[in-house]
Amino acid sequence: MYEHVAHQLSAGSLEKMFLDLFGLNISDPEILMFKSLMARFYRPTYKALLAKILAGPVLHADETYVKLRTGKGYVWVLANMEEVVFMNRPTREAEFLQEMLREFQGVLVSDFYVGYDSLPCPQQKCLIHLIRDMNQDLLNNPFDEDLQSFTKQFGALLRSILATVDEHGLKRRHLERHAGEVEKFFRVLSDQCPRSDTARAIRDRLLKCPDKLFTFIQYDSVPWNNNNEENAIKQFAYYRERTVGTMKEAGLDDYLVLLSIYQTCRYKGISFLKFLLSRERSIDKFCETKRMRRRYRGIELYPKGFTPVQARVRDRDKKTGSGRTGPIPEDQ
Repeated sequence: MYEHVAHQLSAGSLEKMFLDLFGLNISDPEILMFKSLMARFYRPTYKALLAKILAGPVLHADETYVKLRTGKGYVWVLANMEEVVFMNRPTREAEFLQEMLREFQGVLVSDFYVGYDSLPCPQQKCLIHLIRDMNQDLLNNPFDEDLQSFTKQFGALLRSILATVDEHGLKRRHLERHAGEVEKFFRVLSDQCPRSDTARAIRDRLLKCPDKLFTFIQYDSVPWNNNNEENAIKQFAYYRERTVGTMKEAGLDDYLVLLSIYQTCRYKGISFLKFLLSRERSIDKFCETKRMRRRYRGIELYPKGFTPVQARVRDRDKKTGSGRTGPIPEDQ
């Protein structure tokens, strides 16, 4: 299952690998059963990840389609900076989030999909999505002066705020000083009457959600983009490309449980394989037990006559009695 989730190997590839490497005749249905059993074992881990995400100060959300054997579905992703949960839903409708986020006290970071608009929590829209759309409009309308004016004003405001982010990080006490600039930007924007349809559409889009474009200046550690979520959803996209129209809903549910754990391990900087081998169900407990000095491998896997750099560093430090790690001289 490690190879299936971490390296997107199909059940057919795993079947052949077992036969070639170990001489084992493992059938495709047996591999799918292994996945189902592992997903059942780690479902408490999955639920704990979701609970931790919903209890945090920031929640990233995104969704993407998937083509199942029975039709089209959607995979939703909820995440913070360390935990990720993927979930399968039959439609793109966001009503289920109303109940799920009923007690959520943090800030929701998302794209401009209208399904998020009615959720009862502070929201930060991904400004990178907005910038991409503005740039595309500028490319399509290079002589639109009104459009150039809007994008120039917005760009100047955002650059000013991001300069503060670069200097002080996402800290409210430094960012909230830009509140006056933001208010002035929307006040000036509302007084303008663009002539072109494209410029008018951008103006209306900005004025539609002024309270959701610069929410991040009112809180600590709230990002102004949804890159974290997009990176997570790419992991599923790789798998989706190899399984178009072949997955059943139950199989997808099992895979998403394991993918959630894999992506969480990546975010936390721990080994997904070692977590599986530990048989631990709590990722946090596993992280606590792994706060120890890394051991060197006991089995030598390098070709005869080859000395790895790490071994040369250790040998040099033993001879000199130094813990310093400097450049290794080339062999003569």
